Amino acid sequence: MTELPAFLDSTRPQVPDIAVPRGVTPFYLPDQPVRGRLIRLGPLGATLLSRHNHAPPVQALLGQAMALAAALATALKFKGTFSVQARGDGPVPMLLADCTDAGALRGYARVKEAAEIPDDASAGAMLGTGYLAFTVDFGPDHDPQQGIVSLEGGTLAAMAEYYFAQSEQMPARVFLAAAETPAGWRASALVLERVAGAGGISPEMSEDEQEEAWRTATILAETITTDELLDDALTPERLLYRLFHGEGVAVAKPRPLSFGCRCSRARLSGILEGFPEDDLDHMAVDGDIVMTCEFCNFDFHFARDTITGRPASP
Repeated sequence: MTELPAFLDSTRPQVPDIAVPRGVTPFYLPDQPVRGRLIRLGPLGATLLSRHNHAPPVQALLGQAMALAAALATALKFKGTFSVQARGDGPVPMLLADCTDAGALRGYARVKEAAEIPDDASAGAMLGTGYLAFTVDFGPDHDPQQGIVSLEGGTLAAMAEYYFAQSEQMPARVFLAAAETPAGWRASALVLERVAGAGGISPEMSEDEQEEAWRTATILAETITTDELLDDALTPERLLYRLFHGEGVAVAKPRPLSFGCRCSRARLSGILEGFPEDDLDHMAVDGDIVMTCEFCNFDFHFARDTITGRPASP
């Protein structure tokens, strides 16, 4: 069968058509080795997180993961999907968020059945021992690029910073926030990176001066609060000015983020047709096969007699 692109597939579920035009605000400190992105999911955060009925700490962790994925994806020049994935042995054994080059965002957290998540559970306690992976998927014609480190730290931000510290990239600071506000769930990220080489740096600046400029920027960033990150009324420009006005912060063109689930009946039907007939028979309950999109939590029902699987192996 020929699969339509997801946005042309009329058999897709009724997913929200929502975008945040200023979801990503890139910025830099002129003549200094510092650049960054401020992520504000705004009402998109509530829309994405309301698809699941997780305990509040899990919702917050998922919101942080999606904000982190958006921050890191929009720092790259690529065509494809960037994903943040954590796997561990804790009550939340899998956490996944991805963002396309166009800003389509989605996320998923798997919680063990009957797991009890305390209200004060940390990311480290929920994920347990395992690994954190950052992956750039360029599509079916190219091999993905992936970096993996062990889960280290009590927060997702600390785990991400550990990844950067262990990689060959320049240092980075990560600040994440997600919480239910009077306006609904909100999620945000502030990511600072030290620029490698001489790009954008004053030629008169010595290595020691560059190090001092980076140290100053991180100290200023550490003054940010969760309330500031999640406050819809505080514009990104105003927040960045509040943090870095003494350094002459400059803001680049904002980028949008949108509801990014890409599920469709056509895509799932194609997956089912790859199963042997006997397996399809075992999947059917009362004549129907049900497949659930883990990202948007939508159940797709397929009548068993409408699906033709592959022949059984001889």
